[in-house]
Amino acid sequence: MTLNELRFIVAVAQERNFRRAAEKVFISQPALSLAIQKLEEELGLKIFERGKSEVTVTPVGSAIVEQAQRVLEEAERIREIAAQGSNQLVTPLRIGIIHSVGPYLLPDLIPALHKIAPQMALEVEENITAHLDTLLRNGKLDVIVIALPFGDAGIVTHPLYDEPFEVVVNTAHRWAERRSIKAQELAEEKVLLLDSGHCFSNQVAEACPDLNRKGADIQQGTSLETIRNMVASGLGITVLPASANSTRYRSRLLRVIPFAKPVPARRIALAWRKSYARTQAVEALIQAVAQAKVTGIRHLA
Repeated sequence: MTLNELRFIVAVAQERNFRRAAEKVFISQPALSLAIQKLEEELGLKIFERGKSEVTVTPVGSAIVEQAQRVLEEAERIREIAAQGSNQLVTPLRIGIIHSVGPYLLPDLIPALHKIAPQMALEVEENITAHLDTLLRNGKLDVIVIALPFGDAGIVTHPLYDEPFEVVVNTAHRWAERRSIKAQELAEEKVLLLDSGHCFSNQVAEACPDLNRKGADIQQGTSLETIRNMVASGLGITVLPASANSTRYRSRLLRVIPFAKPVPARRIALAWRKSYARTQAVEALIQAVAQAKVTGIRHLA
């Protein structure tokens, strides 16, 4: 049993397809199939059930794949420990970040991080929370920036900052001159939100429960910037995190209005695996976020 064979079974379990798995691990499909067959013969059991359209993991195979992932992560940790002996702040850091944070944090985070760790580049994956969670646990990402609550006993989280939500309307909207908006008033309007897979959309719905009632006029979009432009065109109103409303994103066609108290907000945190060895890199990133001058947020000690 080799590490490569373990990588092969993890790839097949993730892809549910031998061809795609072979492409993922950069070998030919026949070589992949042969290696897995040899491993199954060595273990004396079937890890996968081969169907015409899909490959499924057997019950015992599921436990083997899970253990294989842990072994691969521990093997990767050996490399990280070796790197730790030289300089943890030299190799790139693989960071995942949710869509509603990335565009508004990164422009201030990267210059701050460059001062602290000038040789540590960021490899950035922007995605929804569920996908980032999977990539983190599979060792494909080192750390992720998400909204709380998040994680379990195998994950460490460190709160970074609190961020209020704000209402954004077109300048011709009847609320354009309002000083504040009550959360329950949103249900009276056509509201543009991110697709339901995005945690920010769920957070807005939780803060404004009337949006969940039957008959509420909700339209979904794929990105906050697309939604912002639809609001500017007069299609409806939206709710954005305060960091998305800094002067660099302002439009003459839009008005930003605060919520009346209690103001809906979210807490943004950094998360990483307990087993992750580059603690200095994590600390450098936390320090850089604390120094980033992001509009509208309240840094946490």
